[in-house]
Amino acid sequence: MDVNKTNQAARPDSTADEQIEQSLYARQEKIYPREVHGLFARLRALGVLSLLGIFYGVPWLRWGGHQAILFDLPARKFHIFGLTLWPQDFIYLAFLLIIAGLTLFFVTALAGRIWCGYACPQTVWTEAFLWIERKVEGDRMKQRKLDAQPWNARKIRVKATKHALWILFSLWTGFTFVGYFTPIIELGQRLIVVNLGPWETFWIIFYGFATYGNAGWMREQVCKYMCPYARFQSAMFDRDTLIISYDQARGEPRGSRKRSADHHGLGLGDCIDCTMCVQVCPTGIDIRDGLQYECIACSACIDACDDVMDKMGYDRGLVRYTTETAMHGGKRHIIRPRIIVYALFLLTIMSIFAWSIAHRVVLELNVIRDRNSLYRETSDGLIENVYTLKVLNKDDAEHSYSLGVSGIPGLALKSDLKEIRVEPGGVLEVPVRLHADESELQSRSSQVVFTLVANDDQTLSVMENARFIGP
Repeated sequence: MDVNKTNQAARPDSTADEQIEQSLYARQEKIYPREVHGLFARLRALGVLSLLGIFYGVPWLRWGGHQAILFDLPARKFHIFGLTLWPQDFIYLAFLLIIAGLTLFFVTALAGRIWCGYACPQTVWTEAFLWIERKVEGDRMKQRKLDAQPWNARKIRVKATKHALWILFSLWTGFTFVGYFTPIIELGQRLIVVNLGPWETFWIIFYGFATYGNAGWMREQVCKYMCPYARFQSAMFDRDTLIISYDQARGEPRGSRKRSADHHGLGLGDCIDCTMCVQVCPTGIDIRDGLQYECIACSACIDACDDVMDKMGYDRGLVRYTTETAMHGGKRHIIRPRIIVYALFLLTIMSIFAWSIAHRVVLELNVIRDRNSLYRETSDGLIENVYTLKVLNKDDAEHSYSLGVSGIPGLALKSDLKEIRVEPGGVLEVPVRLHADESELQSRSSQVVFTLVANDDQTLSVMENARFIGP
């Protein structure tokens, strides 16, 4: 008996399994997205230019004598225009992260992955790199032809030019990124004289390398294999979420035809099977196969298809923004429970955040009572309690403060510290003693109120309650 034939008979699908296994480990095919023009392309270009302008321009703005946005880690203070935050204000960072997450959920439930297509940093920088690539190598067909050519002097020159521009753009991005943590003017001056610190050099190179790799080389692979958003976005979709869809009922059966032909008489739909929607897709998918997780809702396929429809004399919208409900003839419901819940949570968190910022106090006072002894009697017969006051100045300027106390008639404040002066972002411990006449105490535990007021600004004041213990 032939053993090989027996094994083949036992595994009739062995050849198919091998083909599937090979395809899973096939080399990544480079995608050459065709340049597209149209309404959504202009909106996307506007978004890219605006976001890049904000990122590269904001560090150079000045506000109140300092950089408009500066996260000064060594000094432990963060300037955001007129607001200065300290490590004690990290609660606001939690607020911002929650608001960002809820906003993303809300937008996704309402309009699908519109964030991915228009505002995601990966999309923004990839569009910039694609623009550089087209300017240097030419359009899609020229790029394909160039890559297929053997290496020669022209190919080396063109490729070297492209990558040199990519690297310069990436290093500029890394420099700007570090400029949010180190004053960018100072950073630029030190860069000119080649006097950067080791950590500044590392982060410029690291962030530049990440930009070069993600936007220049990996591109759609970041969206397809690395981004977690593509994995859990479907949990936020429903039948009324705005997505990019192909109208199969109108487009099928697809097929080529002459412009003057009666395609309905030929039994054809509106799709001429030109594959333009595939050629312009930055992730290389065919939207006609239905919604796929690789789709980033960039709408390039809409502009391409509308352009073809215009040339053929057909109605636009064969590929369009729509919902599953509307695609099947139903009425889209914008206001629905999921949207209401997201909106209420978002408005609540934003309201709390805005109120806390508006009522933020730049002066804090903590009163810690001495726990080693409840009280003691002084030589002149008074009752003494000992406290430690912690004064936190979260203002941009240094202040001196006046300390007062009330709550018990004849209460006296004693301190060995002659002046309470705290630098910006500093914490000062002030030991104090309170003396009270026993006859003025109404109970064994009486409430007292410490008051701290800035001498140069009476609006900077804070009060803190404490307990005075007596016999």
